[in-house]
Amino acid sequence: MDVTEVLPGLRMLRFPVGSAYLWRDGSEVTLIDSGTANCAARIEEALDGELRRIVLTHWHEDHTGSAAELAARHGAEVVAHRLEAPVIRGQEAGAAPVLEEFEVPIRAALPPLPAAPPCRVDREVEDGDVLEFGGGAVVVAVPGHTDGSIALHLPGPKVLFTGDAVANVGRTMMGVFNTDRTRAVESLHRLAELEAETALFGHGDPITHSARAALREAVAATVL
Repeated sequence: MDVTEVLPGLRMLRFPVGSAYLWRDGSEVTLIDSGTANCAARIEEALDGELRRIVLTHWHEDHTGSAAELAARHGAEVVAHRLEAPVIRGQEAGAAPVLEEFEVPIRAALPPLPAAPPCRVDREVEDGDVLEFGGGAVVVAVPGHTDGSIALHLPGPKVLFTGDAVANVGRTMMGVFNTDRTRAVESLHRLAELEAETALFGHGDPITHSARAALREAVAATVL
């Protein structure tokens, strides 16, 4: 795992597949996503305060895999969209993506991921809810990748966590492996309208300047 200080109080944790983020407010830390099921110990090494909450942008194994272990060990609150909560808890199966032709070889080349253990969800959120970190983190519903995918927008510091609604691998683009392409495109458009200088992605490098412009370029390059 590589640890990068993106901004003061904001760390990116890069895993072999995907990334998670640590946001610190004083002595309290919020974890956004949790890597695969083998990442808990490495995430703990990067903690620089008390783990207060874990926000899961969606149910996929590379985002929720270590959440149950970390939540149990630290007593952290687990937050997810109400549509993702039953899958994260292990009560329902998540919908499979509808692969586009170019995505088939990409998917086939990925290593198998360990299953994510069921994890409690303490707080089910909806679009527009505000979480108590970063001066007020606004939950932005971005369906399409999964039905209950969320992004997090911090208006004060102009920071945006996109989850897998957007990727920045080589270029800024709509995320792949979506369950509903039309809704995913609509979600990309919505994120591009937010005031954001810094954007953090589930996959790919952060953008620390003019993130909104990069998102608008991604919109311009995306067709239904």
